Amino acid sequence: MLLEQIFLISGAGIFGILGFLHLLLTFFTDKFDSYDPEVTQRMKDATLALTKQTSMWRAWVGFNASHSLGAILVAAFYIPLTSFHFNIIQQSLWFTLLPVFIGVSYLYLANKYWFNLPFWGIFVATLCFALSVLKLTIT
Repeated sequence: MLLEQIFLISGAGIFGILGFLHLLLTFFTDKFDSYDPEVTQRMKDATLALTKQTSMWRAWVGFNASHSLGAILVAAFYIPLTSFHFNIIQQSLWFTLLPVFIGVSYLYLANKYWFNLPFWGIFVATLCFALSVLKLTIT
């Protein structure tokens, strides 16, 4: 296996692990509840200006779940593609640069809105993606 493949699989693996952990925390813990139980209850009672068909709480859970699935999708797509069809990535600027773009986008969100653990995990994953691109362009 080539070094650029190892970098790409490592970065995608980090995304997958973070996404899976986030999904578990979303559905099986209270880690995304507010410290103030009144805030959580108000979110459950409040509807959106967009529609009364859902509550702020249900939207919050849904956004967290879909966010998790997006990170898992990066791993589910790039690990097998890199492992078994790396020539497609080597021949496509799109597939080469897409993980870097995704990583930088998540990194921006992590820096602006989240906390240290996801920021540093995404930073390492994005570094792996960038090193893969660098190795691919040098070779």
